[in-house]
Amino acid sequence: MYRPEITVVDCTIRDGGLMNNSKFPFEMVRAVYKAICDSGVDIVELGYRNSKEMFSTEEYGPWRFCDDDKLKEVVDGIESDTKLSVMMDAHKSAVDDIKPREESPVDIIRVATYVKDIDKAIKTANAANDNGYEATINIMAISHAVDWELDQALAQIQEETKVIAVYIVDSFGALYSEDIDFYYDKYKKHIKNKEIGVHCHNHQQLGFANTIQGIIRGANYVDGTLFGIGRAAGNCPLELLMSFLKNPKFDIRPILDVIGKYIIPLEAEIEWGYNIPYMIAGILNLHPRDSMALLDLDESDPRRSDYKAFYEKCLDLI
Repeated sequence: MYRPEITVVDCTIRDGGLMNNSKFPFEMVRAVYKAICDSGVDIVELGYRNSKEMFSTEEYGPWRFCDDDKLKEVVDGIESDTKLSVMMDAHKSAVDDIKPREESPVDIIRVATYVKDIDKAIKTANAANDNGYEATINIMAISHAVDWELDQALAQIQEETKVIAVYIVDSFGALYSEDIDFYYDKYKKHIKNKEIGVHCHNHQQLGFANTIQGIIRGANYVDGTLFGIGRAAGNCPLELLMSFLKNPKFDIRPILDVIGKYIIPLEAEIEWGYNIPYMIAGILNLHPRDSMALLDLDESDPRRSDYKAFYEKCLDLI
């Protein structure tokens, strides 16, 4: 499907960092950044800009904070039209950390929020705009949102912000194609002069399919990660998304090269992708934290593969 108006965002380092406390080595981050730029992808997100008052710099790596000086090292000498993004959690960041755009290599600040924190998200997005950045608002855990509260949040975003896009985020990998339809229609009811985006997780192996459904309905901002790396079951694989879009500006070869050299070897250190515990979280519309805890158990621990018991435990959480 060739639609030149579609903007593709790579979240490899940001979302993948949720599985290793954002401790990717500098060499890898720079290699991923260069590959994304060489591939023609529109935006690359190199991590979070979370507050150092809330996160320990000893426990978390530099891509959890994305200091401008560190980002300048990454991009130094790499000429590209690809825009650079960071994500700020509305409830885990401080607007004082947003420097004027001319002092930073960052082009876009994406603000992640739950519906209950929409006022904080709007404040952060507006601060980003006031400092010269483009901004988006990404509404997380959409499958847990109370319907009328989501309506109110979308109306506020429309009336009170100048963000370029508002995202449907399937944080728990619980949505099906008809759910994407439902949320797209709801967003379009309120969002009149901003794009709609989709960010899909892969707990039920639907991350790619649901992203396609969003595109079919008209979403023009879409996210992916190299080899689907991300929290828990991961995300829509960027290489599949690029191939589907058939945009002649894309070159998949740099993507395939960096996947083979840097992403595949990570499987020896961190575990992501479809498996039964994450599937259970997805079908029950639960946060994958308990699934992640189960998979952190030693492989010799019989509880790690007792999926029936885990499923029954999760049923008690509903």
